[in-house]
Parts: sequence; C-alpha cells; structure tokens
Amino acid sequence: MMNDILPELDRRATQATLEGLFEKYRIYKTITFMDKETSVTASYTDRPHGPTNKTSDATASTAIHNVHATAARAAYCNMIDTVVARLSDREQLLIQERYLKQDDVFDYKIYNHVFDPPVSKDTYSKIRTRAFYKLALALADRGLIRLEQLRKKTVSKA
Repeated sequence: MMNDILPELDRRATQATLEGLFEKYRIYKTITFMDKETSVTASYTDRPHGPTNKTSDATASTAIHNVHATAARAAYCNMIDTVVARLSDREQLLIQERYLKQDDVFDYKIYNHVFDPPVSKDTYSKIRTRAFYKLALALADRGLIRLEQLRKKTVSKA
C-alpha cells in the first residue's frame, strides 16, 4: 500500500540531479556575488526620436538586481540546509561531508574516516540511496526538481 503513494525513482537519475543541486549550493556558498555597478559615463549611441513611454533608471535597476540576486542565493542555500537538516543523523553527516562542504571529497573517505564507527561500502550506499530518495521528495515538494523526470521507466511487455 505504501508503494502506491511513494513513487519509485531511478537511482542514477536522482543521484545525478541531486549532485547538480549540491554543486550549485557549493558554488553559491564559496564564490562571492559580484555586485553590478551602474555606468556613470554617458553613452553616445544613436537613438530614434519620439516617445518610447519607457522610463529608465539604471541605478535603481542595478540596486534591485544586486539585492534580488543575493537574496535568491541565500534562499536557495537555506532551502537546501533546511531539507538536509530533516534527514537522520547518519544521512545528514553523509550529505554534508560528501556533497555540501568541498568538491574533492571521495566516498571511501566518508565511510572509512568520517563515520564513527566506519561503515562498509554497501551500508554507505544504502544510507546514501535512502537520503537521496528523501531529498528528492522534499525538493520536489518545494519545486526545485520534478519527480516525473526521475521516475523509474517501466518496461512494457507487449
């Protein structure tokens, strides 16, 4: 009965999608946002005469962009942090250490050196699969991913 409610997801597609989201998270966390600056030099371009009925305020549009871009990055990172915080302790540890902190961390380092006591490769894989499934459902609920793209393809026997 539970399988009727929860979708069956393609493990590889789910992992690839989530790793892309985590990459974006790491980029947002590590690379500072460069504010746009307003051009104060007059531009000498040929402009057609007549009313365009459009008001232009370069300073205001630049300020709005700077505020919105920074807020969007912070909101994205907060959403990922919130979703990961709802996982079990072992799942949280795995996701944070493997995917959210640095680029060059490998699975074997996590299951041999970070987990205390260390776990086997198979146990690590089970924990990761369970965490990815939960994360996919939670992030789909928040509109970051689409579950239809991650559903397991069924082979029809015709």
